[in-house]
Amino acid sequence: MAESAAVEFRIDRRSGVATYLQIVQQTKQALRLGVLEPGDRLPTAREVVEATAINPNTVLKAYRELEREGLVEARRGLGTFVRRTLGSAAVTTDPPLRAELVEWTRRARAAGLDKDDVSALFTDVLDSTFKGDPHS
Repeated sequence: MAESAAVEFRIDRRSGVATYLQIVQQTKQALRLGVLEPGDRLPTAREVVEATAINPNTVLKAYRELEREGLVEARRGLGTFVRRTLGSAAVTTDPPLRAELVEWTRRARAAGLDKDDVSALFTDVLDSTFKGDPHS
C-alpha cells in the first residue's frame, strides 16, 4: 500500500477562492510537478482538518471533484489514491528551465514586484503566448 503523499494544503481565507477549490488546485499542481504520483494516498479528511482547521465536508467535496475528474479514487476504508498524473515529464525533468524561472522571479522581486504583481505579469504573458493554442 502506498504511503501518504508529502502534500500539505495551504488555505488562504482571504483569496476569494472557495476552500474546496484551493484543495483541488493545489492537488492538481502537485500532480503537474510530480509531487503526487499514481498510487500515492492523499491525506485523510481528518489529517487535512487537523492541519488547516477547515470543515471535513469541504475536504470531501474537493476529493469528490478530483474523483469526478478521474484524478483520484476513493477506496473504502483505505483512503483516497491518485489514479493519474497531469502535465508533461518536462515540468519535473528540466532543471535549467526551472532555474531560469527562479532567476527571473528573483529579478522581478528585486525590481519591487510583489507576489500578486509577478502572478499578474506571468499570467498575462502566459495567456498571450498560448492564445489560440488548442493544447492550452
